[in-house]
Amino acid sequence: MFLKVVALTLALVAVTGARAEVSADQVATVMWDYFTQLSSNAKEAVEQLQKSDITQQLNTLFQDKLGDMNTYTSDLQKQLVPIATELQEHLTKNSEKLKGEIQKELEDLRARLMPHTNKVSQMIGDKVRELQQHLEPYAQELHTQVNTQTEEMRRQLTPYMQRMETSVRENVDNLQASLMPYVNEFKDKIDRNVEELKRNLVPRANELKAKIDQNVEELRHNLAPFAKEAQDKLNHQLEGLAFQMKKNAEELQAKISANADQLWQKLNPLVKDVHSKLQGNTEGLQQSLAELSSQLDQQVEEFRLNVESYGEMVNRALVQQMEQFRQQLGPYAGDRVNHLSFLEKDLRDKVSSFFSALQKKEESREKPLALPLPEQVQEPGLLSPQQS
Repeated sequence: MFLKVVALTLALVAVTGARAEVSADQVATVMWDYFTQLSSNAKEAVEQLQKSDITQQLNTLFQDKLGDMNTYTSDLQKQLVPIATELQEHLTKNSEKLKGEIQKELEDLRARLMPHTNKVSQMIGDKVRELQQHLEPYAQELHTQVNTQTEEMRRQLTPYMQRMETSVRENVDNLQASLMPYVNEFKDKIDRNVEELKRNLVPRANELKAKIDQNVEELRHNLAPFAKEAQDKLNHQLEGLAFQMKKNAEELQAKISANADQLWQKLNPLVKDVHSKLQGNTEGLQQSLAELSSQLDQQVEEFRLNVESYGEMVNRALVQQMEQFRQQLGPYAGDRVNHLSFLEKDLRDKVSSFFSALQKKEESREKPLALPLPEQVQEPGLLSPQQS
C-alpha cells in the first residue's frame, strides 16, 4: 500500500511538472538532499527537519516554478511532504539491505576476476591514464573559452564605461539626457553577456558526460571477457561508476550557471545605483561610476578564476573515482561500499520514469496513465533478481 501511495504522489508531481515546468530532477534533488540531511543529523534534530526543511524546500521549488500557489498545487504539496518523509524512512530501512547486496555483488565479481587480477588492474589503470589524457584537453579548452568569453565581455563593456565617464565630465548640466542611453545599453550588454556565458560554457558539461560514457563503455568492453559469468554484476557496478562520474559533470554545469547568475546579481545593483544618481550631483555619480568600473573588472575576473578552478576540481574527482573503482575490484578492497550512489540513482530513475511516461501521455492527450499495482513497483534501492 505504501508504494502505491508513493507512486500516486510522484505521478501527481509529474503531471504538475509537465504543466508547470517542475522537472523530475528538481523534485528528486529536493527529496535526496532531504534524505541526506536527515541521515547526517542527530536524532533530536530529525523532528525539526521533518517539520520545516522539507516543507520549505518543496515550497521554494514549486513557488519558483509556479508563482502563486493555487488550490491544486497547494493540495499536492500537502500530500507530498508526508510522503517524502515516509519515503525517507522506507529508504533508510532498505539502505543497510542494499549495502549488503552491493557488498555481496562486489565479492562475487572480485571472485570471478581473481584469476585475472593483475590484468584487470592493469586495464583499469590504463583507463585511468587514458581518462586523464582525455580530460587535459577538455580542461584546456574550458580554460581558453572562459578567458575568451570574459575578455570579450570586458571588451564590450569597457567602451560604455569610458563614454559614461566622459559624459560626466563634459555634460554636467544635462547628465540625465546624455547618460541615460549609455546606462541602458550598458545594462543590456551585461544581460546579454551573462546569457552568452551560460549558453557557451554550460554545454561543456554535456561534452564531458559524453566522454565519461565513452570511457566507461570501453572499460566494460575490455573487462567483459574476464567476467563472463558475472556480466550483470559488472554492468551494475559500471552503471554506478558512470552515475557518480556524471554527477560531477552536472555539478560543474550547475556551478557555471550559478556563477554567471551571481556575476549578474553583483553588477546589476551597481548599474541601478548609477541610474539612480543621474538626477543627483556630479560627485555622487562619479563615485558610483568609479565603483562600477572597479567592480566590473573584479567580478569578471572572479568569475573566470572560479570556473577554471571548478573544471580542474572536476577532472581530479573523475580520475579519483575511476581509481577507486580499480581498488574496489582488487583483492585488498576491504569492506567499504559506496551504496548511497546506487540508492540515489534508483530514486532519480523512478522519479524520472514517472515524469517521462506522464508527459508523453499529456502530449499525446491519450487516456490517463494507469499507475502500477503495488506488486509491480520495485522496492526503492533494491537490486533486481538478476543482479543479486
